[in-house]
Amino acid sequence: MKKIIQFHIYKGDKYYIAQGVDLPIVTQGKTLDELTNNIKEAVDLQLEGENLADFDLESSPSVLVNMELAMKVYV
Repeated sequence: MKKIIQFHIYKGDKYYIAQGVDLPIVTQGKTLDELTNNIKEAVDLQLEGENLADFDLESSPSVLVNMELAMKVYV
């Protein structure tokens, strides 16, 4: 059973986008604070009334986010 729900975050043209690694969730926000709140809300909605064992999750999972940073290429 997993203790952590993972998300990958990257910057789109106008918004930050979070894609769930473990759950079929995609959400966005104009700021990282807004995105954080949207991730929490999306996870709550996805798991509301569900048996967490069906998602291979322990009873009180936490959320871990990985953020992709754009890098300048130096030649």
